[in-house]
This record gives sequence, C-alpha cells and structure tokens, in this order.
Amino acid sequence: MTPQEVDGVLVEWGDRLFYGRRKFTKSPKGADPLKAAYAASLAKRAADIRVRVARLATPKAIQVMVKISGGGRGMKAIRAHLTYIAKHGKLEMETERGEVVQGKEALRDVMNEWRIGGHSPVPETSTRREAFHIIFSMPDGTSPVAIKEAAAAVAKSEFAGHVYAMVLHEHQANPHVHLAVRAQGFSGKRLNPRKADLARWREVFAQELRDRGIEAVATRQPVHGASRNHPPRWRVAASQEGRARTDRPGIRDSASAKRSRLEALAAWAHVHQALSGSEHREDKELAAQLGRWLGTDPRIQSTRDMLGTAEGGRQPQSEHRLAPRPGGDGERGN
Repeated sequence: MTPQEVDGVLVEWGDRLFYGRRKFTKSPKGADPLKAAYAASLAKRAADIRVRVARLATPKAIQVMVKISGGGRGMKAIRAHLTYIAKHGKLEMETERGEVVQGKEALRDVMNEWRIGGHSPVPETSTRREAFHIIFSMPDGTSPVAIKEAAAAVAKSEFAGHVYAMVLHEHQANPHVHLAVRAQGFSGKRLNPRKADLARWREVFAQELRDRGIEAVATRQPVHGASRNHPPRWRVAASQEGRARTDRPGIRDSASAKRSRLEALAAWAHVHQALSGSEHREDKELAAQLGRWLGTDPRIQSTRDMLGTAEGGRQPQSEHRLAPRPGGDGERGN
C-alpha cells in the first residue's frame, strides 16, 4: 500500500473507532476523497490515529472512568449530596475558587454559597435538576493526588463560570473524585450535558493524567472490548438495602451492543491490515503491537466469546474480516 493509501484507511476506520464517525465522507459523483483539500489534512489525521492506537495497545494503558451520577433537584437534595461526599465535613472539599475547606461550619458556608450565589437563588425543591454529580475514577493503585489534580483541571476548564465543589475519596477500592456542579452558571446559562460532552470530559481527564505520568486512555467500550453494564448509584444502594425489584444484567449483550462490538472488531482489522501493509518500519512495528494487544487483552477475548455465542453459537456474519486472534506476533488468526 502507498503511504497515502495507508493514511486513508487509518483515517476512515480510526475515525469510526475513536470518534464514532460511522461513514467515510466522499465527494459528490464518487470523487476521490484523498485529493484537494482533504489530502492536506490526511497525514495529520492519520498521525493522530497512530498515536491513539499506540496509546491504547500498550499493556500499561488504563481506561479512565467519568460518569454523571445523578444531581439534585433543589437545595434539599444538594445539601444531602454535599454532606455525603464531604462525610459531614470530615474530608477536605475544594471549591471553584481553589479554596480547600474542611469541617461542619465550612461545609455549611459552602452550602449557603450554593443557595444564594450565582445568577439566582436555588429553591429548596425544584422540578428541574439544579446540580450535576460527576465522578472521576481510576483503578486501585493510581495516585490519588494525580486523580484529584487531573479532576480539578477538568473542572477548571469545563465548568468555568459555575459554582462547584469536589472531594477526593480514598477509602474505597478505587480512588475517585466526586464533583458537584451547579447547573446554572453565573451568566444564567444552564449546563445540559450530552454524550459528546461526557466523551470530551473523559478525553481531557485522560490527558491530564498522562501529563502527570499515568498512561490513561479514554475510548468507548466497544473499542477496547468492554461490555460492562455500570449500574447507577441508586440501583447499587437499592440492591445493598434489599429494595431492588429487578436485576440489571452486568454485561451488555443486546443486539445493538453486539453489533457495535462486531463493527469495532471489523474496524480494528482494517487498521491492522493497513499498518501491516505499510512500507514504513514504524507502521509494521505498530501493527505487531496492535496485534499482540488484540490477541491477548482479556476484554477483547470476552467480546469474541460473546459474539461467538450469538446466533446459535455461530460467529455473527460481517462483510469485514475480524481483527487478529491470539497467536504469533499479531498476525491474523484462524
């Protein structure tokens, strides 16, 4: 393959993996998309994909976890949440001004600022969400200081103009930061986060962690083979207290989940094939690295097993060959 052909494949299928773009846009009347203005940015975009592939396909890569876990409809709910994350004032709390406070009296002051500060007061009860609760988490063994600093950097860049408070929790299995953000900003504009916003927060969090020496990555579950169905906090609490009426599957195994993971494996196959067919040594080395990851990562194998049990035990059909299986130095398996 020519260098431009390799770059074209990486951009087409890498965009699907890392950016969720499902189609490779072509010019009208079938014109070659690698020409004219597109060609000018092709090499740069392909280089970005190479960096992302290398970053993900390393054994030390750690997926970040950022999720929105409820919020508060009025000050009554917000006070309860701030009290919970601060453990009644026992833990240090950092505000949007960078102030670190601790103790029951300081916690009450923070709550009062939330109530009367900003564009307008927060009512005691409300029919709309007045705050968002966001959790930044990493696996056990990750530096809690780095997690807190990275989360603080995300808050500073993403929630400027909003009242917020954050608390580090180290007493549970995975160190994590609770961030409470007031929905209405000082300007009166309200937060309305969507999937794209959450994806951006994860990307920024991962970059901040990498800046602190932690090999963090942020990709969608199908891309790295994960299928875990994370339960919301209220469901976890209900299960612990015996109030849960229904069980939620721990694994995403719906038809749409299987289809997205099959598509991801197919995209990885194209990326691996392009890198393997490159005339550049660096690309071939990256292909070998990618093949080893695809062949040994337990999450990828779990995804293969899930897909292999579909349709009466047969592998779901696809027009694309799947990514390499275990064996060799990342070459395509049987």
